[in-house]
Parts: sequence; C-alpha cells; structure tokens
Amino acid sequence: MDFDWTMALGSFLVAIIVGLTGMGGGALMTPMLVTFFGVSPLAAVSSDLVAAAVMKPVGSAVHYRQGTIDMRLVAWLCAGSVPAAFSGVLVARALGHGDSIETVISTAMGAALMIAAGGLVLRGYLSHRNRPAHRNRAGEPDGDAAPRVGVRPVPTVLVGAVGGLVVGITSVGSGSLIIVALLALYPTLKANQLVGTDLLQAVPLVFAAALGHLLFGDFRMEVTTALLAGSVPGVYLGSRISSRAPSGLIRRVLVLVLLASSLKMFGLGAVPLAWTLVVLTAATAAASLYLRRTARKRDTLPSPAVSPGAAGAPGGQSERGPTMAA
Repeated sequence: MDFDWTMALGSFLVAIIVGLTGMGGGALMTPMLVTFFGVSPLAAVSSDLVAAAVMKPVGSAVHYRQGTIDMRLVAWLCAGSVPAAFSGVLVARALGHGDSIETVISTAMGAALMIAAGGLVLRGYLSHRNRPAHRNRAGEPDGDAAPRVGVRPVPTVLVGAVGGLVVGITSVGSGSLIIVALLALYPTLKANQLVGTDLLQAVPLVFAAALGHLLFGDFRMEVTTALLAGSVPGVYLGSRISSRAPSGLIRRVLVLVLLASSLKMFGLGAVPLAWTLVVLTAATAAASLYLRRTARKRDTLPSPAVSPGAAGAPGGQSERGPTMAA
C-alpha cells in the first residue's frame, strides 16, 4: 500500500488540536480513519494507539520544559490507568472477531465520544462559573503563578482506571475524558497545567494499551506510519503555541466535531447529521453570547454600599446609640 499523504495531513491537523488542548487524539483520529479512509474500527483503534504512543511523549516533553505538569496527579492517575488500559485490550479481544466486535467497538466509540463532548461542555461551564469566584476572592484577577492543589488520591485513581479501560477498548479518552474529570476534581488548575498533566499521564496509559494491541497483532503498519508522519510535527506545533491559543474557541469547535463523530458512529445519515450540526452550531453561538453577556453584567455590577453607621455597630444601630426619650 502506498503512503497516504491525505491521512498524514489529517493526522497533522488533529495532532495540533491535541497539542493545544490535550484532547481529541483518539476522539478525532480514530473516527477520521473509519469515516474518511475506510479503516475498520478495530484496526483504527489499534493503529491510533500505536501512533499515540509516539505522539504523546513529544507533546508532554514540551509541557515538561514549560513547567506545566503536576507530577503528583500524573502518578496517581497512572496507578489506575495503566493496568486498566491493558485490561481494556483484553476485554476488546474477548469480544471476538468479525462483525460482532466491530459493531461493539463502533457503539462504544460513539458513546465515548458523546460523553467526551458532554464533558467539554461541563468544562466550559465550570470554567465560566469559577473564573469570577477566583477573581473576587482575591480582589483581583488570578496571577500567573500556578496554584498548588491538594491531591485527592482515591477519586484520582478511579478516574485513571475508568479512563484507562475506555482507552483500551476504544482508544478514546486519554485526553478528552480524563481532562474533564481532572477539571471537575481540581477546578483551580490552570488551563496549561490541565493540558500538560493530561498529556504526560497519557504516555504510560497509551503505551500499555498500544502494547496490548501490538501483542495481539490487530494494527496496520501502513496506517500507523501515515499517522506518525503527521502527528509528531503537529503535536509539537500545537504544544508550542498552546499558551497563546484561544482555548474557548477550540473547545467549542471540538465539541461540535466530537458530536458529529459520535453521531456518525451511531449510524446517522449525512443529511440528518448536517442539519444536526447546523442546529448545534447555532445553539453553541447563542449560549456563548448569553454567557458572555451575563459575565459582562456581573463584572460591571457595583459593590453594595455600606453606611458608616451600619458598619460600626451591631444590629443595625448607629454609633450614637438609641435615642433617649425626654
């Protein structure tokens, strides 16, 4: 089979998004292989995981040099994700071969994509809700210093385990699912910390899942080669410019792409899919406009005035005390 330059180009574009946001590797790459290049779902999952095992370290190395990785979170996530990822490969293998496993993987992939899209919407909502709280608590906008969060080991290990199992079966979730769970658990993490931590924890996770698929031999070398040719420079470029990218805009686009890929995996036709995307795009634009206006109104509200007398005495009495009757 000749080298597929269009597949390499698609991999390059997807890898830029991965470097920018830490999300979209399996969630975009695998559906791209299935939908546009006719690769079977199982072969797409296997080839994508093997390519990601090379791509993820490149992006995480850039973030490591930038100091945007929380190594404590990485350790606890990997404690759950690595064994679960290998177990996910065994689960996929136990489902059997042929049309049955392809159908199961397609359905599981569609469900995982839908969950990832919902998680991104939740991430945007939480970011919008927490941003004013962080500013008002300190009396000024957040500074550039990265906050040090308290690690919650048990839920962090569980997040890694669930994400690893999903990755082992579908190749989706090492970024899209786990990063939104991290935001829910640790809402004070800065965006670049989320991306960097998620990329690094995905390295051993993807290695474990890729090793399982390599041992079982259900991947295509020509597909993996094309993916690597585009993804390695793409993830490096995306990681380099991640601090300057409009993450809110990328998140909205990614939600639409994830939903489209999910609906396609569920078998939705081209025309209904197109209309669905039109409606979702309009709804996303309307929601963004509403959130922006409410945030602007909240920021411009004056602080409540407190009278000197009320502030100086309890119970609402003035400093002069109660009036005496003549």
